[in-house]
This record gives sequence, C-alpha cells and structure tokens, in this order.
Amino acid sequence: GTHGIKVLMPALSPTMEEGNIVKWLKKEGETVNAGDALCEIETDKAVITMESNDDGVLAKILVEEGSKNVRLGSLICLMVEEGQDWKQVEIPADGSDPSSLAPPAPVLTSAPAGPSVSAPPKLEHQPGKLHVRLSPAARNILETHGLDPSNITPSGPRGIFTKEDALKLLQEKHKGKTSELKPVVAPAPLQPTAVASALQATAMTSPYPRPAVPPVSTPGQPAALGTFTEIPASNIRRVIAKRLTESKTTIPHVYAAADCDIGAILRLRKELAKDDIKVSVNDFIIKATAVTLKQMPDVNVTWDGEVCRQLQSIDISIAVATDRGLITPIIKDVAAKGIKEIAASAKALAKKARDGKLLPEEYQGGSF
Repeated sequence: GTHGIKVLMPALSPTMEEGNIVKWLKKEGETVNAGDALCEIETDKAVITMESNDDGVLAKILVEEGSKNVRLGSLICLMVEEGQDWKQVEIPADGSDPSSLAPPAPVLTSAPAGPSVSAPPKLEHQPGKLHVRLSPAARNILETHGLDPSNITPSGPRGIFTKEDALKLLQEKHKGKTSELKPVVAPAPLQPTAVASALQATAMTSPYPRPAVPPVSTPGQPAALGTFTEIPASNIRRVIAKRLTESKTTIPHVYAAADCDIGAILRLRKELAKDDIKVSVNDFIIKATAVTLKQMPDVNVTWDGEVCRQLQSIDISIAVATDRGLITPIIKDVAAKGIKEIAASAKALAKKARDGKLLPEEYQGGSF
C-alpha cells in the first residue's frame, strides 16, 4: 500500500483533553492544500475549524462525523502526497478500527464465592487495577449498592459502563440472593420496576437507607413516578459544570447590591436610535465597568495561583447564551472604545458564539 501522512487529533484549546468530530469539510480523494479547512471539531470551549498542515490528498477518514470523545493524539485521518494512489493507502495497525482508540473493555473475571462485603468498592483508578469508565448514573447505582463493575462487560460506546449495565448487575445480584434463599424456585426476570420495589424493601431493613433506583421510562408510555431521561452532555457543558463548581467551591464569594437611576441612559438610547444607532443598556454597563476599572486598576487583575497580575488592557468577558451552553467572548481594550463600537463588538461576538465560530483568542484571557 501507499505510505500515508498521519493526521492526529490536535489540541485546539489549552484545556482540551478530547474532542468531537462535528463535520468533515473534505471528502476522501479530494485535494488538500496547506491551510485548507479539513474538519470541524468541538472542543471543551467551542466548535473550531481544523486546518491542514500539509499539501496532498485526503486518502482515508478513520474517525467519522459525529464521533464523540476522541482523545488528543488519536489518528483521525490519513493523507497521501499528490500523485500517489490514495485508494491504496496503508492503514496503520493502530488506526484500522476507530474502536481501537477506545480504552480496552474490562475482562470478565470469576471471583471465588465468599461473604458479601457491605462497604461499596472504590471506583477510582488505582495503580495495578483495571480502570472502568462510568456514566454518572451508573456510578451512583454502583456506589449505592456496593456493586463491582468488573463483573460485567460495559455495553456503552467506547467502553463506557452505562446505567443499563449497572441495573443489569443489580438484577443479577438480586437473583443471586433470591436463589440462595429459595434454591428450588427459579426467579423470573426482574423488570426495572421490580428492581425498584426490591430496593425499597432492602432499604427499609438497612441501617443506612438508600434512595431506590428510579425505573427506566418506556418510550410511548406515560412516564411512571420517579422516571428520568438521561441527556448526553457536550464537552462544552461538562466544562461549564466543572468551572462553575470550581468557582463556588474555591473562591470566597461576597455580594453587594445598589439601586441606579438609569433615566439618562434610556433618554440617550432614544436620541441615538433617531440616528439609527442601536445600543443596549448592557453596552452602557460594559462601558461603565471599563471606566471604573481604569479609575481603580487594583481590580483589573488576574490570579495565576502564585501572584496577582495587574493588567494594562481592560478586556471584558460578556456572557452569551447559546444552544451549546454559556460562553464568554471578550471585548478587547474596552476603555478605549466608544459606546457605538462596544455595541458593534458585542453583537459580532455574540453571533460568532451562537454559530460556534469563536477563535480561542476571542474567549480566553479576559480580565473582568
């Protein structure tokens, strides 16, 4: 076969550990020049276009559109030099199957029969032990009922142990207990609702009652009390949840409130509107913030874990709600801008944020 040029999943933001392939912008067999857009990748911050570093022909796409949680450094496609037979490209052993990018699935191990341990197993990664990737719902069920995830092969994508796997393990545990008490009678397969009622009975006798696992909802039927639907979180929403949690747990909070008479601002907005200059109250708040930071430079600082850095430029992050979650593009050097220029910058950045087209430098490094 033809020797190919490997294209790996790049780090498109400083905190990115994995990304999703949103869309391929080139097809197999198409000529690619250095700087051409190859594909769109969803990072932990935004959807960013990945550009090619080489000239050539896109020979083989190894990670299809819609692929989730592709690790940095994973092989995503192969290119060949112009003139070479792209159809005969040699696919490396580590890139022949996208599933090879996933961590190996846990191997089924038979444990000798013994007394059950009341304490739940620790699910964190330990040196020398197999690391199992758990969904949040599965982790909750396993920890609540002291189940060992290594006793069943995960069925989720990329080797993830899902809620359904945890419920199956719970059913098997319950079957085992029933057969010990009544070895003659074979227990019928338990439905999720039966599991929930069995758990409620167990919880009543336990010294530390645990909440029962809600039954799985069935499409097309009225939802039973306590059912829920899991909605997969995008990389962006996972980072938002992590950052907000860090903010509330690591930074001391203090709150202040003030009443402001903004009658003059509202009158000025009407005057500007007559000249077809549209500005929002938010634009005035951004301008007022910049003026205040210029008067009080001790507030225009960032903390890097060791020292405070007093910044010369006043770069204000503005919150924009998008379908993918909240993101904060930055209006640079606000103190030097007029209200009309601030309004134009805010509108342009908000549109780029909603379209998922922000560049890393447009949402990283704000001072306020």
